[in-house]
Formats: sequence, C-alpha cells, structure tokens
Amino acid sequence: MKLIILGPAGAGKGTQSEFIVDAYSIAHISTGDIFRKNLKEGTPLGLKAKEYMDGGLLVPDALTVEMLISRISESDCQNGYLLDGFPRSLAQADALEAAGEAIDQVLLIDVDYSLLTERIVGRRVCPECGAAFHISNNPPKIEGICDKCGAELVHRPDDKEETIKARLVEYDEKTKPLIGYYEEKSLLAKVGGDKPIAQVSQAIKQILDSL
Repeated sequence: MKLIILGPAGAGKGTQSEFIVDAYSIAHISTGDIFRKNLKEGTPLGLKAKEYMDGGLLVPDALTVEMLISRISESDCQNGYLLDGFPRSLAQADALEAAGEAIDQVLLIDVDYSLLTERIVGRRVCPECGAAFHISNNPPKIEGICDKCGAELVHRPDDKEETIKARLVEYDEKTKPLIGYYEEKSLLAKVGGDKPIAQVSQAIKQILDSL
C-alpha cells in the first residue's frame, strides 16, 4: 500500500499518519525525517542538501526526490509507505511518477482555514524524532517532553500566529494544485479534518479498507 497524505498545516496529518502506519504496518516517510537522517549520517545526499540549507536556499526538487527514492527503497518500505510532506508541488509529483512509483491512494485532510490557527499555535514538536503533539488536543504524557524519545518539545517559529497566514498562502500556491492533479488520476479521497481525531481515523480506515 503506497499512500500520500495532503492537507494544510494544522490539519492533523501527523496524528492521522501515526494511526495509518500502525494500522496497516507501513513505513511513515516524511521529508523532514529524511533530511534529518541524511544530515546526521553525513551521506553524500545529505552533504549536498546541507550546502543549500547553509546558504539559506531551498533544497532543489531533484535532490529532494533523490533522497526520497533512496529512502523508499529500504527494507521497511517493502510492505508499503505513507508519504507525509511530499510531494509539495506539481514538479515533485511528476518526478515521483517518473520514478515509477505507483501510488494507491491520496488522502486529503480537509479543514476550514478558520480552525487551523488554534491548532497550529498549540502544536509542539520533537526536534529529535519529529513527533508532533498539541497542548490541548494531543498532549504528551509529561508536559513538554516527547513520549517517544524523551527529548524536550519545542514551539517552532513557523507555528506562531504571525506566520500561519503566510504558510497558508504558500500552501494555496504550491500544494493545493496537487488536489486537482490527483483528482484527475482518480486517486484523491477527501476526509473532513474538523471532526474529533477518532472519527477522522475511522473515515480514513473505511477508505483504505476498500482498496
């Protein structure tokens, strides 16, 4: 099962991704994790990416795709994977298709923008393993501490209210076109993300169980 999850910041992609990978025993692949792994291990691809990042530049699509393809060729992806945070643009989607990866389903967590600010402002993330929490909707067992690895959680600068509007504009410009792209391929399934977490998970399960 090869899946993609889409949605604006704060839609609940991280929470639902955890549910999906546990329920279907597939690998959770996020570009953030891939970058962290390659940078930490000092791989040739990681060193290339670091040159761009150190210069304050975006990592080119070609290099991001190369790292992704390398990651999904690993043994833990044999049963399938869930792509979270990729593709972010039509160019990346085209590159994924060109690499011969046949996606089974694209899930769109659809949430009204007016509900997202509260979600994003309350989000806390782990700088070590990338796990995401929310101070009210999905709090860690110990306040400020990651359940998974015990690192101290952080409030990312781009999760602050003043930056949210800019992120949604960027989503509209770059990522939203993917909705039409995958609709045309009859791969897109929309899920209302404004409902309680368990209800969203159940809706996703119904979609994936029918594949």
